[in-house]
Amino acid sequence: MTRFTTSADGTGIAYSVTGSGPALILVDGALCHRMFGPSTELASVLDKNFTVYTYDRRGRGETGDGATPWSLQNEINDLDALIKEAGGSAFVFGQSSGAVLALDAATRLPSITRLAVYELPMVVDDTYTPRPADIVEQMNEMLARGDRSGMLSTFMKMVGVPGFGLAIMKLTPVWKKLKLVAHTLPWDLRILGGDGRGEPLPADRWKIKVPTLVMNGGKSPEYLRNTMKNAAEVLGDVEYQELPGQTHMLKASAAAPVLVEFFSRAQRTAGPIA
Repeated sequence: MTRFTTSADGTGIAYSVTGSGPALILVDGALCHRMFGPSTELASVLDKNFTVYTYDRRGRGETGDGATPWSLQNEINDLDALIKEAGGSAFVFGQSSGAVLALDAATRLPSITRLAVYELPMVVDDTYTPRPADIVEQMNEMLARGDRSGMLSTFMKMVGVPGFGLAIMKLTPVWKKLKLVAHTLPWDLRILGGDGRGEPLPADRWKIKVPTLVMNGGKSPEYLRNTMKNAAEVLGDVEYQELPGQTHMLKASAAAPVLVEFFSRAQRTAGPIA
């Protein structure tokens, strides 16, 4: 069942809740939402241990584009509204660009008490072609022309989808679903900012003060594995894990045991609740 909470600018944020236990919020990456992406399946595994919140980020699913123009602060406010619904504090897990959003939010929201992130979509060395400096402008120009397919094609090529795979995608119902949320691509790319374009992440990008788990897949491209190692170095006192056999398309069965162990540890060490 879909529920709604209201963000600071009046936007209704659609979300679902399942399970019981400490609150855990899942933050999707680019183009994903509750009915199209990994969060619902992952929630169905994690809800044995946590009260899991999944939500539709702005412009996706049952959440509208927003009562005010998109901004990173609005996206953080959306997450803050969900945390308030969860009781005022929560664990957070973010994937891909959702991981970058989760890190940005954890820098500003003390209500995030424990954080896990998987594969920031950035390039920190010469092992992959970095995204163009003007990619947001390119996307916005295509959007203004109504060329949502062009936006998706540009994005898919940028992240390494081969030409034959892209051609097949365009013939499937999935492509129509992706076109519905293509207008959110410039927003996710703005979340990445100017960092991770072939240079190491800046030491001051994030200031995280809560226990944090940084992860990548063992079968993910070298550039993503290198990015997460660099992120762990930049973040400082964090845990780093490589999940054997996993790619950027993280499987719920592989993620769940690691997340349960990491987030449950907070409960085991917290002591009795008065």
